[in-house]
Amino acid sequence: MSTDAHRSPGPGEAGAAGWPAPRVRSGVDATVVVPASKSLTNRYLLLAAIADGPSRLRKPLHSRDSVLMIAALRALGAGIEEIEGSGPYGPDLAVTPIDFARETRGSVAVDCGLAGTVMRFVPPLAALTGLQATFDGDPHARTRPMGPVVDALRQLGVDVDDDGRGSLPFTVSGGELATSSAAEPTRVRIDASQSSQFVSALLLVGARLPGGLVVEHVGESVPSLDHIGMTVEVLRESGVHVESAAPSSWRVAPGPVRALDVEIEPDLSNAGPFLAAALATGGTVRVPGWPEKTTQVGDQWRSILARMGGEVEYDDGVLTVRGTGAVHGADLADTSELAPTVAALCALADGPSRLSGIAHLRGHETNRLEALVTEINRLGGDAEETEDGLVIRPRPLSGALVRSYADHRMATFAAILGLAVDGVLVEDIAATGKTMPEFPDLWTGLAATADRSAAAAPVSTAPAQGA
Repeated sequence: MSTDAHRSPGPGEAGAAGWPAPRVRSGVDATVVVPASKSLTNRYLLLAAIADGPSRLRKPLHSRDSVLMIAALRALGAGIEEIEGSGPYGPDLAVTPIDFARETRGSVAVDCGLAGTVMRFVPPLAALTGLQATFDGDPHARTRPMGPVVDALRQLGVDVDDDGRGSLPFTVSGGELATSSAAEPTRVRIDASQSSQFVSALLLVGARLPGGLVVEHVGESVPSLDHIGMTVEVLRESGVHVESAAPSSWRVAPGPVRALDVEIEPDLSNAGPFLAAALATGGTVRVPGWPEKTTQVGDQWRSILARMGGEVEYDDGVLTVRGTGAVHGADLADTSELAPTVAALCALADGPSRLSGIAHLRGHETNRLEALVTEINRLGGDAEETEDGLVIRPRPLSGALVRSYADHRMATFAAILGLAVDGVLVEDIAATGKTMPEFPDLWTGLAATADRSAAAAPVSTAPAQGA
């Protein structure tokens, strides 16, 4: 009942050849306190920046994506300060909204990093401020789909200079939207088949348009509809009236955005690797603070992990997953951002798996379908791409350096495999800082619980309060 004999670097360290993923020989037994949802944090930040008064975000996420969003909103005129709070991963945030009545001139530069919520949500807001805003990001950000955002802004009458690329970098020059005298809602038609964020980006600012906004999707089905549902829900929490008359049409009524005082849910998608560890090791993992009802796509872990051989229990806000010693292959559709974690379990499963409805992952932080196939096969597995997903067949795996592609979910994918496969090295564990800087520490603590004696109490990987 011990971890591998090789010495791993300290938490968060990485050797020249990569971060040695902890390998365990028995079941983990841990309670993991997960940081706040990135998707919710960045939506609430943007809404607080256009609200009718000061807002407070309690227990928000502190990660690269949220730091980039905060910097972008500050550049556009919002005031955002850290204040003392009760969250274990950092302070609360006090947000003073942008003063749209103030005459604003000048230019700003917005670094999007690799954050889809920044590169897609912020340009429509920038168009309301009167500033000239230039958006750019990491090298791979320039390959992520952005055409529908550019197209939508132009339909709104905004000047966008992108040299015809339909991608980063581009410059937005607006300011007339908020002063329009239009009584009827502005109508925008876009193709959001590559990302639901194209719809959310417009809905989030729709109430600030004098006549409101109607967004109509044209094209193939919109992926990750749960994320649009999340956007609609946070808008309604802020007093904004939103209607969805059809699966591909949304209407936002004009009006004020109510100031917020909200505690942000833990990130259920980021809880996935820890819960998957229960199945991969035949152990037990608990995640407290799990909402009974939520718009987060990560709530699907309850059904996904049960189908793959886990025992799943929810009681008084705690989700518990127990491994049974076997991981079963599964046929799963629309796993969206959960797919890399699911794929790691599929590579350890006792039967073949098919993941479908995830073609849009080719346009995420990296081409995740290609990356998953490449890395599973690098370890000796058997994976192939399909038109809209993956097929993964069981084969014995052996250790190797697993590339991260600067993608946080590829890094956590590798860490899951490392629990059950000797010699897995994660190329860039620091990529997890995009949404969970604490991941290396939490993962090392999780793996260490496999060393405990059978009589010992379960270990909590939560940080000290206020750390």
